[in-house]
Amino acid sequence: MNKTIMLEICADSIESAIAAERGGADRIELCSALAEGGVTPSSGLMAAVRSRLGLPLCVIIRPRGGDFLYSSDEFEIMRHDVITARQLGADGVVLGILRENGTIDTDRTRTLIEIARPMQVTFHRAFDMSSDLGGALEDVIATGADRILTSGGEQCAQSGISNIAALVKRAAGRIAVMAGAGINLANLRDILDRTGVREIHTTARVKISSRMQYRNERLSMGSTAGREYEQLVTTEKTVSELAAALAQ
Repeated sequence: MNKTIMLEICADSIESAIAAERGGADRIELCSALAEGGVTPSSGLMAAVRSRLGLPLCVIIRPRGGDFLYSSDEFEIMRHDVITARQLGADGVVLGILRENGTIDTDRTRTLIEIARPMQVTFHRAFDMSSDLGGALEDVIATGADRILTSGGEQCAQSGISNIAALVKRAAGRIAVMAGAGINLANLRDILDRTGVREIHTTARVKISSRMQYRNERLSMGSTAGREYEQLVTTEKTVSELAAALAQ
């Protein structure tokens, strides 16, 4: 595989993480509740994935879904989770904090980065929710983070191509810019060619049906009816196809 492009797979289960490694991923971002955009995985999931995978493992530090304006209690949870991730052998953490006005909370971000070292730190798509992408880029660089994950402030990376390209140019090598959100085999090459990013983030997931034979269709445990009997999982085949496309 062409190692000049880093392929990061976002996984929310040990099954997906193992499939990603087998398919040729370069790095795993581990989270839970991808339907919420990803929240901090349990220590049990962190430990299980770390014990089974040899790939670099980055753990998302996000105490809840919703916005990225955190209370003092939530910030303490994030501090604790960063330490836990490091103790369990993670190679990096993925985090992001904003102020009420949509700017980067540089002070608290810098504090978490200092706690995280020597792990790598990615500032996640809270960046895309900021009020000014250019200013946010400079702020994240000032915190000492290693990379930014972004869709260019749009719903998906394809829609944000021009913004991502501008961020790569403005960053000028001071921080890695990783494109993510909605990247697949159909748009991968276009995004790479037009943005200049050297790191790609995707889930490479497909929908599979539950193996449950008995099904109670009268109720749902979540907000989406029927979710108990289907699952979105990363597959080795999907990852290997992406890896092969990157090698061309």
